[in-house]
Amino acid sequence: MRREDYLQWAERAARWGAGYLETLDERPVRAQVAPGEIAAMLPASPPEAPEEMETIFADFERIVPGGMTHWQHPRFFAYFCANAAPVSMIAENLASVMAAQCMLWQTSPAATEIETRMVDWTRQALGLPEGFQGVIQDSATSANLCAVLTMRERALAWRGIESGTAGERQLRVYASPETHSSIDKSIRLAGIGQQHLVKVETDASRALDPRALGRAIAADREAGFLPAGLILCVGGTSVGASDRAREAIEVARREDLYVHVDAAWAGSAMICPELRPLWDGVEKADSIVFNPHKWLGAQFDCSIQFLADPAPQVRTLGLRPDYLETLGQSEITNYSEWTIPLGRRFRALKLWFLLRAHGLEDLRRRIRNHIAWAEEAAAAIEALDDFRLTTPCHLSLFTFQYAPAGEDASEVTERLLQKVNDDGRIYLTQTRHEGRFVIRFQVGQFDCRREDVLMAVEVLRELVDEARR
Repeated sequence: MRREDYLQWAERAARWGAGYLETLDERPVRAQVAPGEIAAMLPASPPEAPEEMETIFADFERIVPGGMTHWQHPRFFAYFCANAAPVSMIAENLASVMAAQCMLWQTSPAATEIETRMVDWTRQALGLPEGFQGVIQDSATSANLCAVLTMRERALAWRGIESGTAGERQLRVYASPETHSSIDKSIRLAGIGQQHLVKVETDASRALDPRALGRAIAADREAGFLPAGLILCVGGTSVGASDRAREAIEVARREDLYVHVDAAWAGSAMICPELRPLWDGVEKADSIVFNPHKWLGAQFDCSIQFLADPAPQVRTLGLRPDYLETLGQSEITNYSEWTIPLGRRFRALKLWFLLRAHGLEDLRRRIRNHIAWAEEAAAAIEALDDFRLTTPCHLSLFTFQYAPAGEDASEVTERLLQKVNDDGRIYLTQTRHEGRFVIRFQVGQFDCRREDVLMAVEVLRELVDEARR
């Protein structure tokens, strides 16, 4: 495509996008295709000659939308949403047009300085104290890995990045079983080893037990291990469980452990002051991550990692060869030294647009609505014949089972979930809780309405009635 044709096709794409968003609720939420069906519609080899944009765009319309699960659908109640407020889409388009590689201040001064300000705006919005700084990561998985690498190097006095970990005392990292699987992945990638991620027992609320944490650390020290860090979760992915940050961090401080808090989903809700008791004491942590792309409307990908002191992480990850120096500016901030990738996108732009276009009041309203509607839906599902809640609402997430008498509840619940997602009107996913197959229900899509949430209850009732006939 010629550059002079850009305007024509950008306008065409924008018109298609507007129509897509306008009719999104008419589509099945989950892609209704079989594995391999999309690939079969594509040529096996790349074209040798240029093709007309008209043909390419027609193929896009014919092949792609029907093969997508629609994450911006108002009845997407699966996983955690990856939201994209329309204003965030506009900002992302602008960032794509400029196509900057924002690895250094000098490669994109506006990107660096807007990122600094947006991180501080969100710090204030979440009620975190002054002094916390931060960086925009692609996802919480990357932030978790950065935190694990930092706690590893801090425990080893930064010998690991110089001479490797061979010959060092075996490190131990502590977390609750409710932490996300990306924590396990981080431990593996950091060379600590899965068996040295100690999953500390939890109490009846599924929060990490601080006394059990203290006992585990003492036992490890006695056995010759080197405790390095503690990872807490606020709003766990499976059922929404949260650790009691203040009590657990007090134990970690006595033991000189680096503390990271994964609040990828629930952190967004902390813009509501009344919800902040959920992470009471989090200001004592060394590192905190939350994803504005999960519940605030910033288009994926956009994850913010706050750091009480960036120096340990920059010392762990930073590397500045001669060819990346900014001449005459020795103390300038280069966020590529705070993260694993050197290359960086201009993610702060969509936050700037989003926070200005909606303001905190509107974002709080949406989160409060989602929580209220989830509670209403949970009560309505529990009132259906043979349904039972397996975990209560944690913010806007709850789980349930279909458990008719005389049948295996896990099996019939799994069959029901398959029917729900084949039906297409709503999208739900599963987890296992206390060994049982259960359905997760999480309200959080940016533009969903109360009627969308309550439709889910009606779909469940209809499908069960059909099965009984």
